[in-house]
Parts: sequence; structure tokens; C-alpha cells
Amino acid sequence: MILRNVTLAVTIIVILIAVFAHAPVPQDPAYHAFADRRTFLGIPNGLNVLSNLPFAVVGIFGLIVVRRRPTWPYLLFFVAAIVTAAGSAYYHLAPDNYRLVWDRLPMAIGFMALLTAVIAEHIGVEIARPLFVPLILLGALSVFYWYWTDDLRSYIAVQFGSLLMILLVLALYPARYSGTAYLVAGLAAYGAAKWFEIADARIFDVGHVVSGHTLKHLFAAGGIACVAAMLRGERASRPQ
Repeated sequence: MILRNVTLAVTIIVILIAVFAHAPVPQDPAYHAFADRRTFLGIPNGLNVLSNLPFAVVGIFGLIVVRRRPTWPYLLFFVAAIVTAAGSAYYHLAPDNYRLVWDRLPMAIGFMALLTAVIAEHIGVEIARPLFVPLILLGALSVFYWYWTDDLRSYIAVQFGSLLMILLVLALYPARYSGTAYLVAGLAAYGAAKWFEIADARIFDVGHVVSGHTLKHLFAAGGIACVAAMLRGERASRPQ
């Protein structure tokens, strides 16, 4: 146990050093220039806006799954998914840095909520409970810090650091319940979503049917659905 805890602590320190030893990372203005800008059903940037609807659907499904045995981290995770649907749709209607805050804010909170939930289930509730509020605040502040300073390092640390920590916790600490494979699949779906985001224009150039960013939304929502499916299986297998 001590070795696992030390490994986790050292990894956190290494992540922070790696991120903040780097020069400030400003937001590239070209980020807002998405490949698919077509109006669809009278909606500007239509597919990038409408493809956020699955976030709301899987978020509601997740809340239904956890309603009988509610835990704050998972409740907040699925609420964050629902708010992401609204925030990201708002952003994609007219992309700029201000609107991007309302896209990234619920996402950052969702990352930290999921990290807290994984810590609770794999390390212990007694460890996760005092971390819950500080981690959520840290996630929110990382977005506002980026907006106020035009430095993405804190948000990068929250987004990728939290996902790396989740993977490390899954690798180091035994699962208390079945269904971890769903969580791994969800993380893989999010990894694919990030690739689609990077390949936005290249994918759209193939027939101009759908852009990488639209697919990013669908795969990221699929990742959240995997978490809900994991919890549904867990709730069904636990004694009532």
C-alpha cells in the first residue's frame, strides 16, 4: 500500500512539474475556426451545436442510474455532462474565448468529479471525501485562470492530469466492484474524441459529410455512457 501511495504522489508531482516548467501556453485564436461551419436547420455551425445533445441524454441516463444509491461525485459528474451539453452548444453557436469558458467549466468539474469517484471506489471513501470540494474548486479555477491570464497550463493539468491519475489509480489499486472494463472503455472513447478534435479538418475534407469535432462530441458522450453502464452493472450486482 505504501509503495502504491508513493507512486501516486510522485506521479502527481511529476505531472505538475512537467506542466508548469513549460512556458505559458496561450489559447490559439485558430482553435475557434472549426472546419464545419454550415448552417443546419437554421442553426449556425449546426452539427457542432446539435452533436452536444448526446451529453444531455447520457447525463440524464446517468442520474437515473445513480438515483437509488446516490454519491456526490457521480451525481456531479452526470450533472456536469448535462451542463456541458448547454455550455458547448452555446459556445459553438458563435465560438470565442468567453463562450469557451462555459464549455470548459463543466468539463473541468466533470473530470475532477470522476477522479474523486474513482479514488473513493479504489482507494477509499475516507480519502476521497476531504478531496471532493478542493478538487472541484481546482477544476473550476483552472478554467477561470486560463481565461484571466490566457495561460492554458492549469487547464491542461486538470484535464490530462486527472485522466492520467484515473488510469494510474485503476492500475495500482484493486477494484471493489465489477465493471472497471466499462470505465477503461470510456477513457479510450475520450482518447479517441481528442484525436477526432485534432483531426477536425482532415476528417471534414473527406466528403464534407461530418467534421472531426462533431465526432469528438459523439465519442466523448459515448465515454460518459460507458461510466453510466458501469454503474448500472454495479448497482445491479450489489446486495440491496
